[in-house]
This record gives sequence, C-alpha cells and structure tokens, in this order.
Amino acid sequence: MARAGRPPQDPARRLERAHEILDAAAELILRWGYDKTTIDDVAKRAGVAKGTIYLHWKTRDELFAALLRRERVLLLEEIRAGAPATVSELFGRFAGTALRRPLLRAVLLGDSEVLGKLTRMKRHSTTGLELGGAFGDYIGRLIKHGAVREEPGDHVMVITSIVYGFVHLPDMLPDEARLSDDRIAELVADTVERAMSTGRSLPAEDARAVARATLDFLDAMEEVARGKLAVSLGTAKERVR
Repeated sequence: MARAGRPPQDPARRLERAHEILDAAAELILRWGYDKTTIDDVAKRAGVAKGTIYLHWKTRDELFAALLRRERVLLLEEIRAGAPATVSELFGRFAGTALRRPLLRAVLLGDSEVLGKLTRMKRHSTTGLELGGAFGDYIGRLIKHGAVREEPGDHVMVITSIVYGFVHLPDMLPDEARLSDDRIAELVADTVERAMSTGRSLPAEDARAVARATLDFLDAMEEVARGKLAVSLGTAKERVR
C-alpha cells in the first residue's frame, strides 16, 4: 500500500494524479494569477498533500512549465484535428485556437495579471510559435510545389511578425475598434497568404502534396511537444529539444 501523501505507484494512476494537479494549478492561476498561487493552494485544490506535488515537480516554476507544455500539446491536437491544408490556414488556426485557450492567450499577450513575474522573467516561451527545425523542411516542400515564394526569404520572421502583430493589435486600439478573436484569426490567415503565396492556382497533385506537408509539419511539432511534456510529467527522459 502506498503511504499517505505519496503519489500512487501505479504509473497510470501517477500520471492521472499529475494531470489532476495541473488542472488545479490552471484553475487557480487563471483565478488569482501566478504570483498569488502557491503550492499549498494547488495541493488543497487538487486534494493532495503538498509533498505529493514536490514528488512530481521540484519547484512551482517546474509545475507551471509542465502546465504550459500540456497546453501546447492540446493546442496542436486541436489544430491538427481541423486538418489545415495550407500555411495560411495553419497559422490562422494557430492564432484563433491559442486565443480561445485562456492560459495560452495570457502567454501570447504577456498578461501580467495572470503571469505575474513570468512576464518579466520571460520563462513562458514554451507556448510561442516554436516552429523548430522541421519548419525549414516544411517551407522547402511548399516552395517545391509552388505554394510559397522563395523570396524574399526569412519566412520565420514573416510569419512570427504577422501572428504576434495581429494578436497584440487590439491592445493598441480603442474598445470600439477592437476585433473578435475569429476576425484576428481570419486576418492572420489572409496576411500570411498575401505575404508568402505565389498567387498561382495549384494543380490537384501539388495541392494534395502541400496539404500532406502541412500535416506532416504539425505531426513533427506535436511529437516534439509530447516529448517535452513527457519529460515534465516524469514519463520520459530529456531528449527532445
């Protein structure tokens, strides 16, 4: 029998307990903010002993990192389920989906009320675009099939600027001019298309290849995200970077 206050020895139950703790942490951080949420608070809300949390994560920051890594996996799963077929659809859905998830929205906007000191420490990059090494191969495949222009290059900078520009734009506008999250997502998709597309109508075979490349890229990002989450949950060793 497991001793009181310790996580269960069964791996499946241990993982379930970790997710229950993350659920509690997410609820409290969104309610009170990161700075005001303590390990004691999370333990009480999750119905576990404080020591149980420390057996999963050594610090509050590590717990929060696990929470953000889980959010990224859920984000990518939701985008992947929609089967985006082009680079513009992909990043339009990234913006729209992230803005609908409260924690990711706080990270994208640098919401100090939710993130507290983390907005100053810049410890929350795990929910950014994080395009990774697979992005270069993805863009190369799109160029090969005539979907994206090779020039002027710097595709990462172009996409990042578009996404973050539109996400942060509402903060610069008066309330009556602010846009809905859906409209922001539409504008991101439209601007990515205008900035990167060749403007040509693709033959069916190339269109299918572009759609396949987009899903392959999403799968590669999700694999990396799942690997990092597994490390945070103690179910894998650090090997995915």
